[in-house]
Order: sequence, then C-alpha cells, then structure tokens
Amino acid sequence: MSRPKNQNYKGHGLSKGKEREQRASIRFKTTLVNTLMDVLRHRPGWVEVKDEGEWDFYWCDVSWLRENFDHTYMDEHVRISHFRNHYELTRKNYMVKNLKRFRKQLEREAGKLEAAKCDFFPKTFEMPCEYHLFVEEFRKNPGITWIMKPVARSQGKGIFLFRRLKDIMDWRKGTAGKKLTSLEAPPARSTVNPSGSHDARSSDDQKDEIPVENYVAQRYIENPYLIGGRKFDLRVYVLVMSYIPLRAWLYRDGFARFSNTRFTLSSIDDQYVHLTNVAVQKTSPDYHPKKGCKWMLQRFRQYLASKHGPEAVETLFSDMDNIFVKSLQSVQKVIISDKHCFELYGYDILIDQTLKPWLLEVNASPSLTASSQEDYELKTCLLEDTLHVVDMEARLTGREKRVGGFDLMWNDGPVSREEGAPDLSGMGNFVTNTHLGCVNDRNNQLRQLFRSLQNQKKASS
Repeated sequence: MSRPKNQNYKGHGLSKGKEREQRASIRFKTTLVNTLMDVLRHRPGWVEVKDEGEWDFYWCDVSWLRENFDHTYMDEHVRISHFRNHYELTRKNYMVKNLKRFRKQLEREAGKLEAAKCDFFPKTFEMPCEYHLFVEEFRKNPGITWIMKPVARSQGKGIFLFRRLKDIMDWRKGTAGKKLTSLEAPPARSTVNPSGSHDARSSDDQKDEIPVENYVAQRYIENPYLIGGRKFDLRVYVLVMSYIPLRAWLYRDGFARFSNTRFTLSSIDDQYVHLTNVAVQKTSPDYHPKKGCKWMLQRFRQYLASKHGPEAVETLFSDMDNIFVKSLQSVQKVIISDKHCFELYGYDILIDQTLKPWLLEVNASPSLTASSQEDYELKTCLLEDTLHVVDMEARLTGREKRVGGFDLMWNDGPVSREEGAPDLSGMGNFVTNTHLGCVNDRNNQLRQLFRSLQNQKKASS
C-alpha cells in the first residue's frame, strides 16, 4: 500500500533501507504482555522498541489499528498483525451477514449443493434490528432453546440462554433504558459500502467497547457431542497472509475446551454447563488450575477415532477444513487486503452428536495467555511458527507447503498434500494439505527446512 508521506503520517521501517536482507536486526513492538512477549524477546536478531520508536513488526491490538492504521506510512518490509477491517469476520453479526450473502452468491453461481456447504452456522438474528424476524422464527418452533450473545465481547461475557419470549422482552426493556458506561461508548453508525463491506468507521471487535444493545440471537445447539457427559468446543488456529489472493495456513495443534459441569438442558441458567470459555470455567468452585479443562487436539482426534473409526474422523476434519475456507472466502471481497497485514485467527467450533461441526465464532485476538504448562508450550510453538511464516528474515522461498506446525491449506485454490500434484480439487484422488490434530513434529521439520534453505542459498551464491 502506498500512502502519501506528510506531516500527518507516521512512517515505519524507513531508517534501514527497503530490502529485508539489508537489515541487521528486526525492530518489534507489542503491547501484549504474555506468551507473545516471551517469543518475540527470544527471537534471534529481534530488538524491542518502546513507545514512539521506529518498528518493522508490530503485534498491535485492534484499538491501535482503528485509531492509527490510516495515518501510518509503512515501508515494503513492514508487517502488522491485523487486517484493517478484520471485524467483517470477527464480529458475530458481520460474520453471519457475510456468510449469508456468500451462500446466496454460491447458490446463484454454482447451485444449491455448493451453497449447502455453507450450512455450518446456526440460525442467527441480529438484535434488535431483526427482532420481528426472530419472533416469527421463534413462534414456528416453540420450546427450543436460544442463546443471546453480545456481538463484540469475548470470554463468555453477556451471554444467556432462553426459551420464552418474555425473557427477551425483559432484555429489550433492560437494554433500551440502560445508560452506557464509559467502557461502552456508542458505536459510529454502521454503513455498508457498495462492495458490501461495513464502513471502517463502525466499531470493530475491540472487546467491551460495544454497547450491550447489539446482540445476536442464535439457535442453541441442543445435541452437542459430549465426552464424559461434558460439553466442549474446539479452538483451531488459522493464519491468513493475504486475502487477494487468499493464502491461508492451518495449525496442526489446538485444543478442546471442556465445561466443568455435566451437560443438561434442564438448567439453562448455569453458565458452567453451557459455556466452555476458560475465563468462565476457571471461576467454577471445583476448577483445578493444574488440571485445567483442555485436551490437546491430537488426544481428541485419537479419542474420536477409537469411538467412531478413522473414516468418520476424516470426514469430520474435512468438514472443518470446509468451514475455514468458506468463512474466509465469504469475506475475501470485503476485507482490505493490505500486503503489510497478516492475521492469526482463533476459530471456535462445536461438534454435535451426529459429528457435524458448527462455527460458533472467529476471534481476531485469540487468547495468548497460557492456562497451564501444556498450553504455554502450544502457544509458544504456535507464535514461533507464525513468525516463521510471516518471515521477516526473508528466508523462505514462497513455495513451502509446510513451515513448522503450519500447513498451507489454501493458496488461491486448494493445496494438495502430495508433492508435485496439481492443486485441483476436481482430481479423484486429491487430498487436501491439512493435518489438524495429527502429529506435529515441528522441530525436525524446521531443522530440515532451514538447513535445506541454507544449502540452496549457498548453491546459488
């Protein structure tokens, strides 16, 4: 992106020449004090920049992005950890709008069968603007459970379940007269551009800055798959390096987050039964900090294979791949694809008793704070590998299909697992290059990768 450099623009990456190879060190900045800071500080040749210093790499929070992105000149090599209007995917209401629009587009262009591949999110209404449509739907299916979620909060805040319209009437009355606190500044009017994207001036998903009036009412999945009688969801990591063309990597590791209390639909007010967020579960009276309530995805995949056989598991994980790709394609035309930007998304997926995966939400700022030693190791490796793929050091060729725990899932089209195979999913024996929940021998892979890259460099010099 080229922006005119004038008095109102802050330039970054200017002082050491444009070519990546010319920079002796990489100057990084972040405001997040967690696993990320440990990883950045331990990275060879990376130097921390404080306050207003020049930086080459900034892992920013989304509030900085909203206030500064449009006034920042960034040189060619500079990288930043969010896309300008990431909220098209990460705000619950925008995500659903974009998916509904994409499904209609697919139906027009490719038919109903292709459009049905987008049927992975529960029936959803934006409140209060779709209240009357919601009431109509509610009356068609009396007695089923619905869940209300604020569109831009995290950690389970503000969520409640209900089965009676009276509950929603009470909510409407309560929020209509509620005065906004200082943390809940009113959002700018959300306008929609001709492209279908929401105006960048509207509030994005910086958590807790949205007034409580903006919710989604979503049909609650009443038949979740249970392990040990407990509900869980999956956290999966997807790294997007570009939207045009779409280039996305899927991380092999992730985890299942369990609720602490056995599942029942007879107590819809008990958040320890229905919400799997660690922030909620750790306040449970019988929560064990050392034990936590997480399974690594390898363990989860093995458990399912022992119960249902490998084929059923392959189908489930292939259906999840479809969710990642379709959700990204649904916002591909509306997200501002800036070459300086990348984004690590945290996908939340729920599995039901028929082994169908459902997309609950996508997080632009997945938690990087560790809840246990195992969690710390996962997040450390995830972030190290994210930095390997972002490649500030300019070591990669751009043809890699695997970097550490990341597998290239989409590169302007599906990527084949087989070396040298054409990337055409129409091929009968085509296998997608995804290994979610499979062995992650990242240390060996990285050693081999960087040794091979060094040899190539020597041979060409």
